Amino acid sequence: MNSPAHRPRLGEGFVLGLIATGAVSVAVASIVAIVLRGVDLFGDAVAVTLPLHDGGMVGALKDAPAVLSSSYSAAIVTIGGLPAGARWLFLLEGALPALATVGVCAVAWWLGVSLIRSRPFRRSMSVAIGVAACLVLAGGVLGQLAGAFGRAIAVGHLAEADPRVHDVLWPFLAQFDLAPVGWGFALALIATAFQLGTRLQKDAEGLV
Repeated sequence: MNSPAHRPRLGEGFVLGLIATGAVSVAVASIVAIVLRGVDLFGDAVAVTLPLHDGGMVGALKDAPAVLSSSYSAAIVTIGGLPAGARWLFLLEGALPALATVGVCAVAWWLGVSLIRSRPFRRSMSVAIGVAACLVLAGGVLGQLAGAFGRAIAVGHLAEADPRVHDVLWPFLAQFDLAPVGWGFALALIATAFQLGTRLQKDAEGLV
């Protein structure tokens, strides 16, 4: 049984409550952002960032005395009549990382509430962190892969009208950021630590 002495102090409780509230706010903002992105994606014209073979020199910097060279590797292209498959893949590109963000925020909220109750080590906590680790890992990798396939479909759609598009745009290019993999493994390690903490807490309670 938790005694009042083990409860967080007033200042600590305020900070934990603020963190939990902030986590909920970020989760709601992520959901709203992906809904707005979905509205844009299923409109008549869709703005898509497409990778270029060689963008050449940036004209605005050509005469700058301190600039030795410059180039751009992508262009924002507004496409009309984009295939539905590409639209859904672009939606997944943003929705999967957003889902991972919601999962992490849910864990932060639950951890804040558990700390306020002085019961951070519980089985549900390690499970929640483990689920968040899977969401971060899968959302980061699969989201980037979905975006790469979506851009490939978009380039193919443009090339149907003018094959010379392939001279400028990559038909398929996947650029992976491995940061979600590292964060996923880090969260998995934290989940394991909480699982061990839960066992130690039960053993300590059994000795009392």
